[in-house]
Amino acid sequence: MKKDHIVRDESRLVLHGAQAAPTAFLVSTYHGAAQRAICEEHLEELELLVQTYGVRTVHKEACAIRKFDASIYVGKGKLEELIRMAHEEDVDLVIFDDEITPAQQRNLQKAFERPVMDRTEIILGVFAQRAQTREARLQIELAKVRYEAPRLKRLWTHLSRQQGTSGSGGGGAYLKGEGEKQIEIDRRILKRKIDQLQAEIEVVRAHRDTQRTSRLRSEIPVFAIIGYTNAGKSTLLNALTHAGVFVEDKLFATLDTTTRKFTLKNNQDILLIDTVGFIRKLPHLLVAAFKSTLEEAIEADILLHLVDVSHPMAEEQAATTHEVLKELGAGKKTILTVLNKIDKDPSPSLIHRLRMTYPKNVQISALTHEGFDELQEVMIQELSRQRQLIEVRIPQSEYAMISEIMRFGNVLRQEYEENDILLRVDVPTALAGKLASYQINV
Repeated sequence: MKKDHIVRDESRLVLHGAQAAPTAFLVSTYHGAAQRAICEEHLEELELLVQTYGVRTVHKEACAIRKFDASIYVGKGKLEELIRMAHEEDVDLVIFDDEITPAQQRNLQKAFERPVMDRTEIILGVFAQRAQTREARLQIELAKVRYEAPRLKRLWTHLSRQQGTSGSGGGGAYLKGEGEKQIEIDRRILKRKIDQLQAEIEVVRAHRDTQRTSRLRSEIPVFAIIGYTNAGKSTLLNALTHAGVFVEDKLFATLDTTTRKFTLKNNQDILLIDTVGFIRKLPHLLVAAFKSTLEEAIEADILLHLVDVSHPMAEEQAATTHEVLKELGAGKKTILTVLNKIDKDPSPSLIHRLRMTYPKNVQISALTHEGFDELQEVMIQELSRQRQLIEVRIPQSEYAMISEIMRFGNVLRQEYEENDILLRVDVPTALAGKLASYQINV
C-alpha cells in the first residue's frame, strides 16, 4: 500500500485526517557479528530521536551487510526482505540510521512505496521543533535548506519528464522541460535563501560577540556544561542555580544556551552555561549551522563534561563529545569530566575505565545532589591553577598594559607612586607570564 497520505508539515510528519502518530520502520547496518550489539544500541538511540520527533516505532531491524550497494545502500536481497517487513507492518515511513544520498533516497522510496528518511533529516526535524530563540531557528533553517538543495531533483522528477516542443510538429528537443526550468528556479531561490539566512546569522553572531565581550569585562570565570544529549546538563544547571531550564527525558530537550551566575563555596562568582547536547553522527550541516551556539563551549574558561554513567554506551558517548570538541577547535580546552547519575548504580568497571581515560574527574548525581561539594572543590582548584595573585609596578605611560590588566584581571589594590601604578591583581596565568618583568615582591 502506498503511503501517499503522509505529508511534511514544517518539521513534523503528520497523517491526513488522523490523530495517531505516524509509524516507522527503523533500519541500521553493521559489518561482522562483533558489531551487532553496537548497531542495536544505535537503533535504540534512533528510536529515541524518532520518538522525540513525534513518530512511533513499530519495528527495528539491524542488518548484517557484506557489501553496500551504491544505488540502494543495502544489497538487493536485503532490500527485498526489508520491503516485505515494511509492508507486513504497514508502516508509514522507513528511517535509516545513517545518512543516505539523494539518489539512494529516491530509489528506496520507489522500492518501499512510502517516504524514506535518514538520521540527518530526523535530527534536523527534532532541532526545528525544539529551537526557541531566533538564532537557533535561523541556524536550523539554514541547515534544512542546505540539506534539501541536492534533493531538488527528487521533488521535481514528475515535471522533468515533460518535453518542450517547437510548436511546428516536432523537433523541439532543444527546449528545456518544465522540470528542468523549475529546478533552476528553485536553485536560485535556495541560493538567495542561504545568503539571506547567513546574513541574518552574522547579525545575531555579532550580538553574541558583544555579550561575550561584556562577560570578559565582568571578570567572572565561565564554565560551559557540555556533554552528550540527555546526559543531565540542564538538570545540573537547575540544581546549582535554580535556573528553571526546561528538563525532559528526551534527546535535545535543550537547544538554546542558558547562562546563570553561581557562587562557589569560596564566595567566588562564576557563570555557568548550559549548551546544546552532542550526539553520535552529528550531521556536518548542524556542526556548521550551530557553530556560533557551540562557540560558547570554545570561549569558556573551563568545560564541565557530563557523562551519563548509567548509559550502556557511556564510553562511546564521551568519546563522541571529545571528537566534536576537536572539530570545533576546542580539543585543548581545560576539561573536567563529571561522571553523572551515580545514583543509578553504574558498573564499577565502567567508572574505573572512565576515570583512567579522563583523569580530571568527579562523580555526582545532578538529581540527588550527591557529590556537589566535591564538584565545587574541583572547580575551585582548577580555577586557582588558571589564575595568579601578583603585585606589579607599571609606568603610567604604558597604558596598553594597564588596560589589558583592567580588562582581564581582578584589581584588589591600586596605588600611585610618582609616575608608576602599583597594582595587586588576580589575573589569568597567561597574562601573569606577560607581566613577569613588571612584578615586585617575587
